[in-house]
Amino acid sequence: MAGERSSANLADLLERILDKGIVIVGDIRVNLLDIELLTIKLRLLVASVDRAKEMGIDWWEHDPSLSSKARQDETARAQDADRELLEENRRLRERLAALEAGPPDAGTNAGTGGAGRPEQRKERRS
Repeated sequence: MAGERSSANLADLLERILDKGIVIVGDIRVNLLDIELLTIKLRLLVASVDRAKEMGIDWWEHDPSLSSKARQDETARAQDADRELLEENRRLRERLAALEAGPPDAGTNAGTGGAGRPEQRKERRS
């Protein structure tokens, strides 16, 4: 009976910890001749998922290695970025082709509405 009571107490203790949450804090410092070489700050929160969400902690929902939804969102963002880059690349290639083709009318600057640089002419000296 003593074994049953201790397991019940352990279950009650675990339920209370997960329900209320517990924070464990610790710092580790490594010094050599009063020179701090390393500092490790430990912060451990033990709580249930529901309790953590109530406290505003939900990083696991946004971590692609832990959440399939976050992984899908990351893939969709990457695909959108790829589409944007391809579209920008296409527009730049069109502009470059238009500039390389030269102005359609020698009296105007193509694509600039006349606001571009005037044509540079090389003069020959005799």
